[in-house]
Amino acid sequence: MRAYELMVIISGKLEESTAHAWLKNITNSVTAAGGSVHGNADWWGKRRLAYPIQKQEEGYYAVFNIIAPAGAMDEVERNFRLSDDVLRHKLLRLPDAEAARRGMVSAA
Repeated sequence: MRAYELMVIISGKLEESTAHAWLKNITNSVTAAGGSVHGNADWWGKRRLAYPIQKQEEGYYAVFNIIAPAGAMDEVERNFRLSDDVLRHKLLRLPDAEAARRGMVSAA
């Protein structure tokens, strides 16, 4: 199992309740892929983007800590690329020391 950090920017054109529904959708997708979300998603809310993305100036930001097998997140990322509501996403594999510091894996 590997530790990941996932940041998602959801379209600012959506209602906040719809954007919150995306959090559950993402959690369900990760679980279906064989992973799990560590703790709760860090909801940053609606923020102004540094530059326009798809002619949009604002987006809802959320950060997830995820534990999943290698390669399990490929399908989740594919769904993000296909979705019109997800403006950007970034999936990072956390170094073992950082994952241990966050309490996601046991320190070796």
